Amino acid sequence: SGAEPSGVRSAAEGRALPVPPRCPPGPGQGGGGGGERRGESLCNATGQHFDLTSNAILTFIYFVVCIVGLCGNTLVIYVILRYAKMKTITNIYILNLAIADELFMLGLPFLAMQVALVHWPFGKAICRVVMTVDGINQFTSIFCLTVMSVDRYLAVVHPIKSAKWRRPRTAKMINVAVWGVSLLVIMPIMIYAGVQHNHGRSSCTIIWPGESGAWYTGFIIYAFILGFLVPLTIICLCYLFIIIKVKSSGIRVGSSKRKKSEKKVTRMVSIVVAVFIFCWLPFYIFNCLLRLRPHRAHARPQGHV
Repeated sequence: SGAEPSGVRSAAEGRALPVPPRCPPGPGQGGGGGGERRGESLCNATGQHFDLTSNAILTFIYFVVCIVGLCGNTLVIYVILRYAKMKTITNIYILNLAIADELFMLGLPFLAMQVALVHWPFGKAICRVVMTVDGINQFTSIFCLTVMSVDRYLAVVHPIKSAKWRRPRTAKMINVAVWGVSLLVIMPIMIYAGVQHNHGRSSCTIIWPGESGAWYTGFIIYAFILGFLVPLTIICLCYLFIIIKVKSSGIRVGSSKRKKSEKKVTRMVSIVVAVFIFCWLPFYIFNCLLRLRPHRAHARPQGHV
């Protein structure tokens, strides 16, 4: 049973507990000099203070995000379900997105407690549930954005042909399918999520089989392709065809109002694609760099969620 290499974050989300800064060895380390011992004590005290402060700040941020996120997503869900005129096809997809985010927010207090306590106190079962919900949220959110891009493409480029498909009933079925696909995609997380014990501390993480890190690398590539590359390609193609359609319609009509609409669509598309890349590309770059980094023997283990 091989745990993932020390210092490797969770491949599901890349989150890790803060690790207290290590004191650099003094020139007389191992010799027992009084100056070195006093310096080491001062360094340890400073490191502990820094660690407690950073943990407190991070815990506070998690709880604030949780409260704001729960309020915001609950409001979105309530408005869409409460008012009949809000049950449009686009809003049905937004509802699915809000539900996924709501579930993720419910798991944030567990993550905050792990950061505050610097260990995982909730056991293996809750760890697996939190990791699974976390992974489902990641892929469901991405797949929802992709589906919404395809829906916009059909509505703008093929409005007549797609009318028979673009119905609320179809949108609800697609939402269910998105959850099913997300569940299949994160199956490795469900299987290998567990509690790892290092130096008397437990952490909620993914415990891959084997010691070489090949499983971890494979999962990063797998998640990158299914959770970033394929969705980004589909989103870019859909919005590219939308821009081409709007531009060609503007040339035929030739009105200033149409040109303003064209600029608005182009701006919206640019923002959507830029935000998607900005949110997810750093995550995969970080995990790839982390995988390539040589793991030093003296590196302290880190906890993960």
